[in-house]
Amino acid sequence: MSLLERITVDPAVMHGRPVIRGLRYPVALILDLLASGMSAAEILEDYPDLEDDDIRAALAYGAQLSQSRVEAFRVA
Repeated sequence: MSLLERITVDPAVMHGRPVIRGLRYPVALILDLLASGMSAAEILEDYPDLEDDDIRAALAYGAQLSQSRVEAFRVA
């Protein structure tokens, strides 16, 4: 399974938000935890359903999204 295949989107799960392997862990949660300073090991300890590749998948998904073109409504 490739990293991005671990990310699923299903309207019946978390209102269609991207989640890890169909579990109810949104990608945004993992990215927020990492951004707050938690290590991957700490996240895996707190969320035992997750695997190390799930953390990497969330990062890869975020990286892919950051490459998308964003239309600005107003220039800052």
